[in-house]
Amino acid sequence: MMEAMLVDTGVNGVRTTGIYCRAGCPASPAARNVSRYSSGVAAEAAGFRPCLRCRPDRLAPANGVGRDLLGRALVLVAEGALDADTEVVLARRLGVSERHLRRLFLNHLGATPGFIARSRRAHFARRLLDETDLPMEALSLAAGFGSSRQMNRVVSATFRFTPTQLRAKRRDADRLVSDGGLRLRMPFIGALHFQAMLHFLGSGLIPGVESVSGSVYRRTIVACGHTGMIEVADGDASHLQITAHLPTFTGLIDDVGRCRRMFGLDQPAEAGEVLAADPILAPLIERRPGLRLAVGWDPFETAARIICERDALAASGEEIAGNLATRFGDRIEGLGAHGLVAVFPPAERIASTTVEQLAGAGLTRERAQTLWEFGKAYRIGRIRLDGSHSTEDCVGEMMGVPGVDSQLAHHIAMRGAGCLDAFPAADDSLRVAVGRLVGQSGPMTTEELAERASAWRPYRALAAMYLWITARSA
Repeated sequence: MMEAMLVDTGVNGVRTTGIYCRAGCPASPAARNVSRYSSGVAAEAAGFRPCLRCRPDRLAPANGVGRDLLGRALVLVAEGALDADTEVVLARRLGVSERHLRRLFLNHLGATPGFIARSRRAHFARRLLDETDLPMEALSLAAGFGSSRQMNRVVSATFRFTPTQLRAKRRDADRLVSDGGLRLRMPFIGALHFQAMLHFLGSGLIPGVESVSGSVYRRTIVACGHTGMIEVADGDASHLQITAHLPTFTGLIDDVGRCRRMFGLDQPAEAGEVLAADPILAPLIERRPGLRLAVGWDPFETAARIICERDALAASGEEIAGNLATRFGDRIEGLGAHGLVAVFPPAERIASTTVEQLAGAGLTRERAQTLWEFGKAYRIGRIRLDGSHSTEDCVGEMMGVPGVDSQLAHHIAMRGAGCLDAFPAADDSLRVAVGRLVGQSGPMTTEELAERASAWRPYRALAAMYLWITARSA
């Protein structure tokens, strides 16, 4: 489905009806009238609309894309890169011409980046029509449209029904009823070890900003300048459930996209299969099938949290990050029962403080200087953690900041930018974990681990996740 904006499973376009269906749809058109398309968006670009019976628009991605140019472009579109900017701006971010970018999309997906962005909004609107009772104007803003009139035009072109007609067709089981907040399903395909990911996230929470209770992850966010809370909970074998407690749902489509990114719902399906071929990792994957790369909600917040782990004085990295949030972030009321009291400060605010003020939160002066320099570089775009470039380029940008070495840069690239091939080979826990797994009496050296990890490309970050969780549970 285009909610995720990655390559979904193939569909059948029926030329006599103008509808595209799942391969297993109960409808049985004559084979001579069927054309196969690699994805729903390709079928839509060819003029087909989704079947109302088998609902192919609800298909979760069968395979996430990799980190090549097309994959990075799709991730940016999924995160709203074309909501306000043009294809020219997107191409510039990726370092290619607009013509080359459009040709790449047309050759591989059968649609332009702009068409895919519109389809993304239309399918998210369809989900809101099915699962919520939001009025049309609020729903259009939540789905990234400028107005309900624009939504009517795009949704009608995609589904051949108006939003009002689609809501009238929803099934009773589609609607999610909640006594508080707006609830939505987040579909995924394949195994997902949600509890293991919650355990991993729970071991490094920023106090006052994030919390884990039972099977629910909660955090504070800013939506259109207003503070609120997002919850992500386990659902069933094919969905997680998100609940948004926000003063406005404008731009909710991008908040849901961040949640998908956090829990790796669009991670390439082959990642686990590639790693499972390694004799060291195979038992770990068998023990926790469906583990995904856990990525932070906000790239800068995640980078700051990781920097805080280095050279702390008496306080832990978590405590220092919490101090930064309460000292420099916006306070938030009414969420104290969940342990949430503040929003983490953006890079602009960190860069506008002084090194001495940052050191007052518990950092050494050297590390406070690193955080301050990092905030300045991030604010002006000298550091990009948006997935628009390769792991090597991402790491290289960060290593231009004083105090950021290869290990720190790879860790931030992994958890902040979602670089699937980032790997902090100098990390002590990783060296110990792999040394133990191969039967060594002590930890591997950084060089030995880097050489061993070369077999895990291009998914070394996921391998690190398995190793970290294994080390913490040992």
